[in-house]
Amino acid sequence: MEKKEFDFWYALHNTEVVQPPSGRLETFGNTVVNYYLLSEGMDDVTQVRVREGRIEAFRPQIITPHSMQQSPLEGFGAEAEKYLKWLRDNAEELVLLRYGFQIKKAEAKQYTVHERLPIVVGQIQDQLKQQSDPLSAVVVGVDQPWEVCLLKLMVDVMQKSVMANVADMQKRNLLPLNREQSEQRKREDIEADFQAAAGNRRLIQDLGRKLQQYGLFEEYEDRFFELVRNQ
Repeated sequence: MEKKEFDFWYALHNTEVVQPPSGRLETFGNTVVNYYLLSEGMDDVTQVRVREGRIEAFRPQIITPHSMQQSPLEGFGAEAEKYLKWLRDNAEELVLLRYGFQIKKAEAKQYTVHERLPIVVGQIQDQLKQQSDPLSAVVVGVDQPWEVCLLKLMVDVMQKSVMANVADMQKRNLLPLNREQSEQRKREDIEADFQAAAGNRRLIQDLGRKLQQYGLFEEYEDRFFELVRNQ
């Protein structure tokens, strides 16, 4: 295993999110997570390096099998392309949220505390209780590569946020409908148009066009012409 890959997995497996944020990521805007990353000294366990900084999490983006078609799978073979085609054809209900974030290194500060790690963790947690910041987190990790430790923090926050983010999008009808939901929505739309056209003959032509657009004209044909005759 190459050294960089080893360092990555070493950091990931030696990271603990001691205190995750109590809040969640915003659905329709960016979110700033404040972190305290603690790492024990390699040569002296009575020295703890503390890094304080901010991570900006971007607004989650909706990914569907159809939108995947817009981006080629660079570096993947024909089997991956076949699977992507299968997703587009068969997994209309599949919706993923893509999260992204940026570590604000320019705003980070670091210092060394001459104390054992558990004591420093407790001190920072006490400090955060007084601040009442729902988007602050305490992470214990490694000194290098310390940025990898923040990946685990953000994955935890994303997993905690995703269900609420999806619910927010559903309330605003931003998520694509599955086949059954789409058909139900079409029929509800048609019923509303029939009622409107019954009181306004000028809407009949629009109703006919919509029936053809939805591929439902034959199903509603008798009812449509009865409406025309009664006007």
